[in-house]
Order: sequence, then structure tokens, then C-alpha cells
Amino acid sequence: MKHARLLIAAAAAAPLALAACGGADDDGPVTLRMTTWSASEDHLAMLNEIADAYTADHPEVEAIEFDPLPFEGYTSTLTTQIAGDNAPDLAWILENSAPDFVTSGALVPLTDTLSGADGYEYDDLIPAATELWTHDDELYAYPFSTSPFAVFANEDLLAEAGQPTAAELVASGEWTWERAVEAGAAVHAATGTDGLVIRDFDYTGWDNLSTLWTGWGANAWSADGAECGFDDPEMTEALTFMHDAVFEQEAMPGPGTTADFFAGEAAFTVTQISRAGLLADAAFEWDLVPLPAGPTGDYSVIGQAGLGVLTVAPHPEEAADFLAYMTNPENSAKLAQYFPPPRESQLTAEVLGQANPLLSPEQLQAVVIDRIDAGVVKPSHTGQAQLDQAVRAALDPLWTADADVAGVLAELCTAIDPLLAQ
Repeated sequence: MKHARLLIAAAAAAPLALAACGGADDDGPVTLRMTTWSASEDHLAMLNEIADAYTADHPEVEAIEFDPLPFEGYTSTLTTQIAGDNAPDLAWILENSAPDFVTSGALVPLTDTLSGADGYEYDDLIPAATELWTHDDELYAYPFSTSPFAVFANEDLLAEAGQPTAAELVASGEWTWERAVEAGAAVHAATGTDGLVIRDFDYTGWDNLSTLWTGWGANAWSADGAECGFDDPEMTEALTFMHDAVFEQEAMPGPGTTADFFAGEAAFTVTQISRAGLLADAAFEWDLVPLPAGPTGDYSVIGQAGLGVLTVAPHPEEAADFLAYMTNPENSAKLAQYFPPPRESQLTAEVLGQANPLLSPEQLQAVVIDRIDAGVVKPSHTGQAQLDQAVRAALDPLWTADADVAGVLAELCTAIDPLLAQ
């Protein structure tokens, strides 16, 4: 992963004219390949349905293949393919690697293609959703998933521990991180199951902790990316709160412990609505509520995923045309089944409810619709792969019971300051 930025830059070194000189192969129709990090049968069935409809009307494209890569190491695998002359035509891109892809020239500009497509309704795209994927007023990737983080609650475990439901805490104005941790600790003490899990953190995915520290007004780095924010008082207070929740209150599972909320092993989990499908056959009552308020009040954190065309793609013109088709209003509504769309007209409880039958209109309104415009996207920076490893290593000493939180965070900034300055 530490070489990902170099590999992206190497890919971008190919002439951008490649994006304009595509076209069907001399010997016949082409096959497009698109990488994803999901091997979900449901996701792939939806993507193949869209692809089949496209190829039926576009004889210049014979087939569209979806190539799932493991989420762990996805960006590294993708950039290795790009640098190794095996680039896909289209690729999903994580929000934390967006700055590297968007600013390096590795992606084909999309503004003209999308805005010029019949019936595309380009102005329907929400500016807050496209900001991360835009450079010099040019859109380089379509944010097909713009999903606020929220909290799923196990109502049965809360009742067993004598705690109010999540909805009751929201209604009473008590839905705060302090109260959520208190309830989680009570569940752990009463049932032996875990209290609150920040899904996909597992003491390695540190950027998922932004779902907590943003409530304290903390940031990993300054808005311009030049200054480390981990040693700021707000971050120290936030991570001290979390450290106490893990090691003193035992409200969150500690290092080396796993707890699957969707298997009934925790009272709360912080994740996105795309996980709701895991509750189709849940053996417990559950609810979905926004992130708890922090000391700075209510807030929202958004996870995004973009879809772009590689400049070194074998068939960039056809790929860009398929991207425009795949993300038009009709197909965007299909994608909304799993991925909250960036289209203002489709961010309604009615549209999202058709695609998310397990969630009520009230849940969708409170968790998704009301939270997107003001949401903060998870941390991202150029050279994110190197930063990711550096931050992860520097945070390791924090996950012991006697850690000096302020001292660890100061050392972390010392470690990443040279990377931020690059």
C-alpha cells in the first residue's frame, strides 16, 4: 500500500490522449472490465442487469465483466493492475484514495460526457456529494454511494439490561455518545455481550473512528491537509473518551476481540444503511438511529465511493459511455437499493424506501436524507496509503490500558508531519 501513490502517478504518466482515442477494436466489439470490492451476489446481480440492458442496445460492447477484488488491499491491487498494464476500464474508488486518483491524471474527465448524455440531468447531482471527486471544476468520478454513518441498535439486549430503547433516547434528547457508552456498558455487564462496536475499525481501520471524533470537532488534519490534527485538544478529548469506554467502562470490545452486531453479539454498531440487509432474518428486534451527539452537538459523517474511468483503460470511450448509462436517473434509482445516490431528486423517503424495504421512511429521513448535506466525508489526503500505515502504526501504543493518550497522539503527529508536507 505504501507505493500506491507512486503507482497511480505511473498510470497517469500515460498520455491523457488515450481517453480520447478509444473506440471499438478493429476486429469487433469490445469487452469492458470494472473492478469492485463487493462480491455480494445481490450487488453483482444488479450490476449485471444494468450491463445486460446496455449491451443489448450497444453492439460495440460485447460484454461487461465485473471483477471483485478483496476490500482489504483493494487500492493496492487496483494500482498494481494499472501499473502492470492490466488496467480495468472502470473502477470503484474509495473515498480515502480519491485525492490521489482525482489529482494525478489517472482518471478520465467526466463532466462533458455526463452533462451531455441524453436525459442525464447532471444538475441533479448534489454539489456536496461531488466535491471530493472534483478538481479544477472537472468531475473525475461519479460518487455512486454517498452514505451517512448511523447506529443500529439491538432492542432486545437493551431491554435485558434495563436500558431505554435508542428511539426513546433520541426522543428525550439524551442520544449522546456519553449515554450510548453508558448503555453499552450496562448491556455488557448484564448479558456478557458487547456494548458498542464501530464496524470495520477492529483497531486497524482508524479512519472509521472519524464517526466518533467528529462529534468533538476533531479532525485528522487541517482542511488544506498541511497540519496534523491528532494532537489538537479536541482529538485528545475524543480518543480519551473512547479509551475509557474500552478499558474502564468495558462498553466497547478491546483489541483482539470481535463482536458481530448482526449476529446479536452487541447492543450497538456504527455503520451504514447498506448493512441493513444483514438483518433480514434477524432473531432480535432492532432499530436504526443517527450518530449520537457529541460535545459539539449533532453531526454527520459520510462514507463515499466513486466510479471512474482509467486514462489507461483499454476502452476509455466505451467505458465513459457505459458509466453515463449506469448512473443515469433510471439506473441510479436501481443503485439506490444499496448505495444512497448523489441525486437530489432521489433523496426522498419514497425512493429510498422502495430500495430499502427493511427501513422505515422515518429512519431513512432521519439517518440519510437529513444528514447528507451537512455531512463530513471520512478523512482523505494525497499519499493516503502511506499515511494510513503511518497512522495505524503510531496509534498502536494507544490500545493498552495504561496508554498516555496525549503522548501517543503527539508522537503520531511527529510521524506523519513529513508525509503531510509532501
